[in-house]
Amino acid sequence: MSSSAGTKGRTRTTIAVIAAVVAVAALACGALLAFRYLTGRGLGFGLWRVKNLGLDILEHRGRMATTEGGLSDVVFLHHSTGRNLIEQGNVRELLSEAGYDFWDHDYNFVGLRGPGGDSRGYSYRIPDDNTDPDGLARVFAQRVYPWPGNALSGLLQHEVIVFKSCFPASQIESEAQLRQYKDWYLGMRDVMDRHPEKLFVVMSPPPLNPAATDPEAAARARAFAAWLTSDAYLAGHPNVAAFDFFDALAEGDPDAPDLNMLRADYRDGDDSHPNQTANELVGPQFVDTVISAAEGFR
Repeated sequence: MSSSAGTKGRTRTTIAVIAAVVAVAALACGALLAFRYLTGRGLGFGLWRVKNLGLDILEHRGRMATTEGGLSDVVFLHHSTGRNLIEQGNVRELLSEAGYDFWDHDYNFVGLRGPGGDSRGYSYRIPDDNTDPDGLARVFAQRVYPWPGNALSGLLQHEVIVFKSCFPASQIESEAQLRQYKDWYLGMRDVMDRHPEKLFVVMSPPPLNPAATDPEAAARARAFAAWLTSDAYLAGHPNVAAFDFFDALAEGDPDAPDLNMLRADYRDGDDSHPNQTANELVGPQFVDTVISAAEGFR
């Protein structure tokens, strides 16, 4: 075979390989787009991560240029109970009136919303979308980067970080589980201590509807909330504050059959989501706590 024929053969092979790579890449992108369209979520890698990273870096620069370390940039990590608190309790509006930029992060497929309540089109990718105590512990165990390369690094782009678990976390089945909760939150506090320039506001999980729990588990949920919002957890840690969401919503009458459970006035049927009445009353209390903590920390 002549050298010319050999060169042509190698060229055709190279073109075929390039075409195959392009075809595979196109198929992969198509699969990602289809998955994203059908589920509203990404796969944890690829172009969506690059987009998330790029958008957040740009927004972070803008936030820092605006706030200049004044503790007026707040992010709230939550799920549906937090969303209802924000919307029905006028949380965003009240904080805005007080001069704060309030961001909130819902489920990953909802993602981050800005001070205007608009979706920013990306999320901080909370691992497994888990904000129960074990999930939060996993977030706080992540390596910290100067850019939002993971959930913790994304949250740390803000100055005030508020976070909570939802009501399933209040089904504490045993003393051993209660101790485990405390251990997880002590580990999280160790991480907070390593970021003294940030203010962290921990929230106790909301109580469960009586239809979803029992007196013993509810009592342990009360004990956890009381510990998390007491000096036993907070004293000596000036950048850690707390809002007792549980106590604001739970029945406190020791003679009531629903003691330590979601109050009758605050529930609709068997649903453990606090109702609009609850959120309208508790929303301003939550806002006052965040503002007081920020002012005190300044």
